Amino acid sequence: MLDLFSIFSKGGIVLWCFQSTSEIFSPSVNALIRSVILQERSGNNTFNHNSLTLQYKLDNEFELVFVVAYQRILQLSYVDKFLNDVHLEFRDKYKNDLQTGRYNMDFEFKMCFDRVLKECEHWAKSQAKIPKQMRSFEDSQKSKKTVASMIERKGEEKNKKSVKIVETKNLTNGKLEESPEPEDDVILANRAKLAQKLATKNKKEPKKSPKSPKTVDRVKKPRVWELGGGNRDLPSLDFSTDKDEAVNEIAPDTELLGKMAGAIKDLEVESDYSSSDEEVEQTSQASPKKSGGMFSLFKGLVGSKALSEETMRPVLDKLRDHLIGKNVAADIANKLCDSVATKLEGKVLGTFESVAKTVRSTLTESLVQILSPKRRVDILRDCMHAKQQGRPYVMTFCGVNGVGKSTNLAKVCFWLLENDLSVLIAACDTFRAGAVEQLRTHMRRLDALHPPSVHGRRMVQLYEKGYGKDAAGIAMEAIRHAADSKIDVVLVDTAGRMQDNEPLMRALAKLITVNSPDLVLFVGEALVGNEAVDQLVKFNQALADHSAASEPHVIDGIVLTKFDTIDDKVGAAISMTYITGQPIVFVGTGQTYTDLKALNPEAVVRALMK
Repeated sequence: MLDLFSIFSKGGIVLWCFQSTSEIFSPSVNALIRSVILQERSGNNTFNHNSLTLQYKLDNEFELVFVVAYQRILQLSYVDKFLNDVHLEFRDKYKNDLQTGRYNMDFEFKMCFDRVLKECEHWAKSQAKIPKQMRSFEDSQKSKKTVASMIERKGEEKNKKSVKIVETKNLTNGKLEESPEPEDDVILANRAKLAQKLATKNKKEPKKSPKSPKTVDRVKKPRVWELGGGNRDLPSLDFSTDKDEAVNEIAPDTELLGKMAGAIKDLEVESDYSSSDEEVEQTSQASPKKSGGMFSLFKGLVGSKALSEETMRPVLDKLRDHLIGKNVAADIANKLCDSVATKLEGKVLGTFESVAKTVRSTLTESLVQILSPKRRVDILRDCMHAKQQGRPYVMTFCGVNGVGKSTNLAKVCFWLLENDLSVLIAACDTFRAGAVEQLRTHMRRLDALHPPSVHGRRMVQLYEKGYGKDAAGIAMEAIRHAADSKIDVVLVDTAGRMQDNEPLMRALAKLITVNSPDLVLFVGEALVGNEAVDQLVKFNQALADHSAASEPHVIDGIVLTKFDTIDDKVGAAISMTYITGQPIVFVGTGQTYTDLKALNPEAVVRALMK
């Protein structure tokens, strides 16, 4: 029934292994280590890879990992018990060798393994034969309700006086019985008052409604603002025609030039350290002082007590509430705390180490690990590599409505121009009114900052076909035009769409499948909490479900916008990165073209944990 059982250290040394088939299981175990254990996602002990289900257990005292693998279609009810029993059996048998670190010895564990496996299989069969009994009435919540708990006392509910409790003694069983008796006199008195009030209202003469004034035809007049200058500004507000001379009228802000050359600077988050960990420690470990004199003093100094979930639970609950208050999604906060509990359970505290500081430092390390990129993200190098191949580097921006896709696309364009790369902006948002005009305005300003007279060629261009056209076709034509014109980078702007709109998600999947961009960036707000999880999961799922390719192209990275509006509530970065495992490539921090930063995991975690 079991295909694989392996015991190895966290350093990668395999202590003992059992394999029932000749199949190679190393890719599945490596995927478990890479995707779960190394990324601090060990809250759930089940991991699916291809056709296998892998369950694991961590031994934090001896730094061991116990892994069992079986076919996903099987429903084995004894695997959890089997893992625990093998874990205890292996620890008890080789405890002295594990304490000394002798991992190179031969562990003769086959007989114990077979015995424990037979016992667990026999236990599972015996449990299957036992019929499930229904819960009795005494075990239910309803049986705990008494008559006394249902009595309505004076002062508890002021407006409820319709029931009077009368106690009568039952001579047969000697118990007090309570029966409700309606107060007839009070009800009749209230009815009489109501009838009298209605009668007095009917006697009053109805008020005559005043004559309505005659309707006058109103003509809406245009509002003239005090400082607007009347109609003199109307010609200057007419953007319906493309005026070439408007480019020369834009005064470029020369102070921005040269600030974005090279790699993007890291994000700096201002955070003051607070002693919240000390407060957690005081609240979680508040207990009466124990006597014992010098012996208790030395007992507190020597690390001999292993951590358990009960001792860590008060600290984890407080840290979970802290993460939720910092805008981390509630489900993600629970998984992070469960992962920390799994990682620390059984670990022996050292000298002068407290539970609160240990849990806090472990959670901090986990957050930094989650935010750190799992793969290299070097857009400038990839652009130069694509240029050597004679093709443009294509980036696609997608996301929901109003998150700042066009604005941050212009920031990325300015960064590329600062690094001497020519850019073609593809206006594929053919739905929102003003989307093309917005990109045209950005193109004019960027062209004024980097004019053709300085570079010898036009550095930024706009490819647009108006509104109501097929976005995938426009992107394809833009990429072909960029290849013919020797343009280095193509930035594709897409229309904002909600994650539940299936027709628009199909259109986005079609655009990505047809054009095969090098980088697909999801643009999300730093303001959202739980909504970030829903957006990312459904965007990723839609790109995978609606794609016609055998290996669909999903989200490659994240652009986190409006980061300057959240102060220290930076939890959206954790929520977005935890879901897909993709890195946050850009962070938008303001309104100018230079307000584009790279994520600094340590700075974000400091702001999150303060």
